[in-house]
Amino acid sequence: MGAPVRRGPVGGGLAGKGGPVRRAALAFLLLTLLVTGCAADPAHNETDVMFLQMGLAQIAEGDQVAVVAEQSAVNPGVRTLAAELRGQWQSESATMRGWLTDWDQPETAAKATGLHAGHGDLHALQPGDIDGLRAAKGSDFDRIAVALLLGNLHNTMETLRMATAGSAYPKVKSLAETMTATRQGQIQRLLALAAG
Repeated sequence: MGAPVRRGPVGGGLAGKGGPVRRAALAFLLLTLLVTGCAADPAHNETDVMFLQMGLAQIAEGDQVAVVAEQSAVNPGVRTLAAELRGQWQSESATMRGWLTDWDQPETAAKATGLHAGHGDLHALQPGDIDGLRAAKGSDFDRIAVALLLGNLHNTMETLRMATAGSAYPKVKSLAETMTATRQGQIQRLLALAAG
């Protein structure tokens, strides 16, 4: 029989000849995997959070109008657009809530901070607007619904401009750009309904 083969302890290759090189290579490999495999989403900023919080508030206001308009409008164009908006708002608000949750941010801003002061309240829903809408009938109902939806979408466009100009999070910016194109078309349709 030949001479016995000497074997070191398990993993001895790392501690034996070339050990420091292997350890360095292993450390580099682990670091590379951590950096590339577990890369965090890009950072978000205050504008991203403000846009999402304001967007959720504007969606909630618009939906109050759209739900009544979808049920009671005389003009089928108003009913169709109200239903379309409600469907889009449902999807958009779910996305917005998801990001705020991921970032440990509240869905609404604290009123005491004044963070949102001066942003998007020009055409905000006023107390009694929904009651006035519900009390209206026929073409008066349609006229009021269209005016309230136009006001809401005007606020939305202001908020979208803020997001596209100041967002740091690429997915928020992309959502804002998509919403801008969609809302511009919907505003044109509402203006046509108002003129008709």
